[in-house]
Amino acid sequence: MESIVNSKIIITESVEELSLHFAKILQNDVNKSNSFFNIALSGGSTPKSVFDYLADNFKSTIEWSKIHFFWGDERCVPPDHEESNYLMTYKHLFSKIEIPEKNIFRIEGEREPELEVVRYSNIILQNIPLVNNIPSFDLIMLGLGEDGHTASIFPDRIDLINTKAICATAQHPVTQQKRITLTGNVINNSKKVVFLITGNSKNKIVDTILNKKEGFEKLPASYINPFNGELIWLLDRDAGKGLSISTI
Repeated sequence: MESIVNSKIIITESVEELSLHFAKILQNDVNKSNSFFNIALSGGSTPKSVFDYLADNFKSTIEWSKIHFFWGDERCVPPDHEESNYLMTYKHLFSKIEIPEKNIFRIEGEREPELEVVRYSNIILQNIPLVNNIPSFDLIMLGLGEDGHTASIFPDRIDLINTKAICATAQHPVTQQKRITLTGNVINNSKKVVFLITGNSKNKIVDTILNKKEGFEKLPASYINPFNGELIWLLDRDAGKGLSISTI
C-alpha cells in the first residue's frame, strides 16, 4: 500500500468547531466554482450534526442552488425509513435551506439493489465529469466505522476498493443489511475527500489507520488516498486524542 500523501489532519476541540471547519471548506469550494459543485454525502451522527450546523449558520452564505447532491452510500430501505441516509439529510439540511429538488440525486434504496446499482451508476455517469474515465466528484464526505469501514465498504469487501465499477452492493457483516455504495476507485478519484470523525470510540481505529499500526492493511479506510486530490481528516478532540501525528 502506498503511503497517504497530500493529506491534512485537523483536530478540533468540539463537534461544533469541526462543523465550522467543514462549513468553511464547503463554502469556499462551492462559491469559487464556475459550474455545478458535485458532492457525495455521508450518513451517520457526525454528518447529522454538521448538517444542523450548516442549516443554522450558513443558510444564506453558501450558494446551495449550485450544488448537486449525491450519496456515498445508502441502506436498502425506502426514503421515509428511519435508517435512510436521505431522510436524515432531508430532516437536518434540505428541509431548512432553499435547494431545487432537481439538484438532489438520491440512491433509491427501495429498489432492487442490483438494479439500483446500475441506475445510480448511470445517473453518476450522466452528471459527473470523467477524469481518466472515472467519475470525479468535487467533494466526498466520509465517515469511519469502528471496524475500519467507510461508505459501505466493509473489511470483508476490500475488493470494492479497486473494482472498476462505479457503485456496488454490499452487506453489513453483522446485521446482514444490504447497502449500495460508491467504490474506492470513485472515492479516490474525487478532487477532495473529507473524513468527519468524532467520539472516543473512533480513537483507536483512527490511530491504527493514520499511524499504520498492526492490521491497518485490513481496514478499507486505509485505502482512501485520492489519486490527484486532497484528503482531509477532520477529527474532534476525542477521536484525535493521543495521536502521534502533527496537527493543524
